[in-house]
Amino acid sequence: MALEPALLTDMFDAAAKGYGDQACTYFMGRTLTYGEIAEQVARAAKGLQGMGVRNGTRVGLLLPNTPSFIVYYFAVLKAGGTVVNFNPLYSVEEIAFQIRDSGTEIMVTLDLSLTFQKVEAVLESGVLDRAIVASFASLLPKLKSAVLRFSPGSRLAKVATSPQREKVVLEQTLLDNDGRYDAPALSPSDIAVLQYTGGTTGTPKGAVLTHGNLTVNIKQVKAWWVASSRDSNRILGVLPFFHVFAMTTVMNFGVHEGMEIILVPRFELIGTLKLIDKLKPSMMPGVPTLFGAMVRYPGIKKFNLTSLQFCISGGAALPLETKKGFESIAGCHLVEGYGLSETAPVATCNPMDRAPREGSIGLPLPGTEVSIRSLDDPATEMPLGERGEICIAGPQVMSGYWNREAETAQAFTGRFFRTGDVGYMDDEGYIFIVDRMKDMINCSGFNVYPRRIEDALYEHPAVEEVTVIGIPDTYRGEAPKAFVKLKEGMEADKTALIAHLREKLSKIEIPAEIEFRDALPKTMIGKLSKKELVEEERKRARRDA
Repeated sequence: MALEPALLTDMFDAAAKGYGDQACTYFMGRTLTYGEIAEQVARAAKGLQGMGVRNGTRVGLLLPNTPSFIVYYFAVLKAGGTVVNFNPLYSVEEIAFQIRDSGTEIMVTLDLSLTFQKVEAVLESGVLDRAIVASFASLLPKLKSAVLRFSPGSRLAKVATSPQREKVVLEQTLLDNDGRYDAPALSPSDIAVLQYTGGTTGTPKGAVLTHGNLTVNIKQVKAWWVASSRDSNRILGVLPFFHVFAMTTVMNFGVHEGMEIILVPRFELIGTLKLIDKLKPSMMPGVPTLFGAMVRYPGIKKFNLTSLQFCISGGAALPLETKKGFESIAGCHLVEGYGLSETAPVATCNPMDRAPREGSIGLPLPGTEVSIRSLDDPATEMPLGERGEICIAGPQVMSGYWNREAETAQAFTGRFFRTGDVGYMDDEGYIFIVDRMKDMINCSGFNVYPRRIEDALYEHPAVEEVTVIGIPDTYRGEAPKAFVKLKEGMEADKTALIAHLREKLSKIEIPAEIEFRDALPKTMIGKLSKKELVEEERKRARRDA
């Protein structure tokens, strides 16, 4: 398959032309065809141009997974603009920072209280000038729409009476046109999306992703995908589209393939299992915690998951127990991939057509090069089997960070992007992650990798989830601390876990502390998050000082 960079807008037009009468979205009981979505995209593009959107205008999307996300994503691009993805769960302060940093001029959101109140706040503060508010009720089947509109406890915001009403354009006004927008001159090197990094350390940065970066990555995933003869042509969108993983592997890939995209605005285990059983999707990108929740659910056998033929897991290490358990239930491939916002995102993946390499993130995708570089000198490549920083080159790698020349220069060694992940490559080209460089713990001058401790703890039958961080230690400088969630109905104490670890780890890797929790912090996509725990420990250290 040729990996020529292209335009996302051309990709969308090809899908609208080739699959016009076929279902594009399923949302809470209502289906829209590619033709219907394309008509809304054209009208929205003309409306956006009427508001002044031109080549390079940054337009923010503060939206959950709904048809509106797809409509405005492609409408912004067709108007010549750049999409800036916003997490609807961010605080007003986080949203305001990203608006300022990106230069977002217009924000698109829904008339749900959860989303509109945040947009209203940044309008009031003057950080944002204008907003477009789409109708959530209009996305629903007629009966559900009527119930929502007239329910006393409706979640809809009172946009009409908002003090910021003059700065708001309602969707019905924006779309009131003939859809004949002025097609801008675009090239694959033009910026399509500013995808902000998670900001787990330091300040979030906008990864500049071009049309070419994103269209090539779709083709790379397509080249990796081994389709079977099953009839289902649906993909489950349970991961949020504002995150680069779902944006590429669900939304953009789904449109490229003319698939029906089943939109799930928020993951809920039973509801998601019911959707799979009823609508029979063939693909489901997810994260390990999602697949793990399904495997552990006692009533899983009540649901038929056998329509699934290809599931890709990303965002964190996929435990072998979870992989085997899910594949035995669904009878499908569950492969682990790897990528970052800066790589659009998929860079490596385990093959579908052969046995996986246990613990590996797989092989580089077509057109992708992976180089393991010295932790002391990123210009020096490490021999096979030796640890170093994972560095990536390829047509899906970002052009840099938005308005951050120094950070961009630091992020590259030659043409290779420095991921910040420590790993190694075996003699067959399979790549293994050891840990994040920023997560390494310096114990008495030795590097201790939290992931190695986490993997060892996962081998204990009572452990469901675990996160390991470094804490201050008067003797060693730093020491590991493990936060553990046990499986329901199972028991284990610190003594038992330490005894389990002594057979697997060196003395310096044994956690100085183990704290049991009912739940561990996670990101929006379900990835275990360390930053909240690190902050808790910092505050505790200050109190005890």
